[in-house]
Amino acid sequence: MSNTAGKVIKCKAAVAWEAGKPLVIEEVEVAPPQKHEVRLKILYNALCHTDVYFWEAKGQNPLFPRILGHEAAGIVESVGEGVTELRPGDHVLPVFTGECRECAHCKSEESNLCELLRINTDRGTMLNDGKTRFSKDGKPIYHFVGTSTFSQYTVSHVGSVVKINPAAPLDKVCILSCGVCTGFGATVNVAKPKKGSTVAIFGLGAVGLAAAEGARVSGASRIIGVDLNSNRFEAAKKFGVSEFVNPKDHNKPVQEVIAEMTNGGVDRSVECTGSVQAMISAFECVHDGWGVAVLVGVPKKDDEFKTHPMNFLQERTLKGAFYGNYKPRTDLPGVVEKYMNKEMEVDKFITHSVSLSEINKAFEYMLAGQGIRCIIRMEH
Repeated sequence: MSNTAGKVIKCKAAVAWEAGKPLVIEEVEVAPPQKHEVRLKILYNALCHTDVYFWEAKGQNPLFPRILGHEAAGIVESVGEGVTELRPGDHVLPVFTGECRECAHCKSEESNLCELLRINTDRGTMLNDGKTRFSKDGKPIYHFVGTSTFSQYTVSHVGSVVKINPAAPLDKVCILSCGVCTGFGATVNVAKPKKGSTVAIFGLGAVGLAAAEGARVSGASRIIGVDLNSNRFEAAKKFGVSEFVNPKDHNKPVQEVIAEMTNGGVDRSVECTGSVQAMISAFECVHDGWGVAVLVGVPKKDDEFKTHPMNFLQERTLKGAFYGNYKPRTDLPGVVEKYMNKEMEVDKFITHSVSLSEINKAFEYMLAGQGIRCIIRMEH
């Protein structure tokens, strides 16, 4: 065991004290892991839009002070009671969802929606005792989606921690713990395009580009990117996107534009924006008889999806995907191996890198739409 096991660790963390206000680098105290928990030394983070969304706190319950962060990689520092599958020194990816391996969903071959550990953005405490493991000056600081990786040390439930190949570069594979798997898996595991297929990707942020990468490695013959920001089109070419449609450039619905481009519609579409209008377009642009549309983006609370029932009766299929249908502990080590074996490209998603002390720059890049993923070095 490490010499810090069982002790409170003092370390640096980027704390969100208020909605939309710059994060503050603070010295915080991180308590030891309790039953079925693991304390991790976080080495690298990548900023995901979900962190920004909950930092802004415009569309959900604000919970502050809070340590955000969930797309990360690190090393196990110590383990709590009952943890047998991880040990200090293991290289790991913490994940915002989990796999308890005991519930009906975990036992199902089809689902990855663990009943115990599926994402809960409102919970700011640990499952074991309803308390936080973070504090400053004796006052609690709330957790975020069970990960809170904007801290040099964090505590997670063992079911949300994935052991990976120690040879994998943590400053690269950290981005597999959220956005890349969400998009890539939506294509390869859910849409399942056949070789030679036509695929439309709605939204060319990191998740959409990962969906395009999934179409590229599946052997799609045409990958059409749809985005309201034409500046994204150049970068998308690296991910196999060869044709682009900006809905603002047309005076007809984008689904009609795509149907005309593809002789009746694409074979598969993947929607990665959260816009309900994009979701409708993604469904209505697939070919009748065999077209499959997959929804990935998270809609607003009161959104409603409306389409004519004939679109279903004409044998179009609509599916949803959560985290690319990957079971974190079962499937993620294999995704890391795909990267190690050069079967998928990850490095091209990384466009910026900052130190923990510069973490607010990462937020600025994302808010300005600059780059794809910014790595945050945790400066131990």
